[in-house]
Amino acid sequence: MTEPIFDETDKGLIRHLQGDIPLTERPFREIAERMGISESMLIERARLFKEKGYIRRFGATLRHRQAGFSANGMGVWIVPEEDRERVGKIMATFKEVTHCYERPSFEGWPFNLFTMIHGQSKEECFEVAERISEATGITDYKLLFSSREFKKTSMQYF
Repeated sequence: MTEPIFDETDKGLIRHLQGDIPLTERPFREIAERMGISESMLIERARLFKEKGYIRRFGATLRHRQAGFSANGMGVWIVPEEDRERVGKIMATFKEVTHCYERPSFEGWPFNLFTMIHGQSKEECFEVAERISEATGITDYKLLFSSREFKKTSMQYF
């Protein structure tokens, strides 16, 4: 695979999009103005980067404590392979779940579906996990809580 060659405009675009996006009605227009290019050019280049796989997605980071959620638990679930698609879709519908993804299991670590559950307390997180268990029929799970956060930042490429 040939490595992409980025010109200075591309690097500027990446620099701006990898950071915080302005909380305005037209954030891409504001970024384009800072870069000295048109909003349509910025959007078209971002779309091209997405199509080529240079950008996987745009996302938001929930700073759960600042948002008023004092507890977050990672639900780790053992789900039969043939049922993961159905179960994952159900888990993802819960408003308290911000992340839901599949990972491989390993000897000594049989968990293969993960959900990040946010709540006002650990007890609330456990209640959500119980509701998820009831909705999916999956009863083999654990809820893990962070004891300390070391880093929560995105990659910086340029």
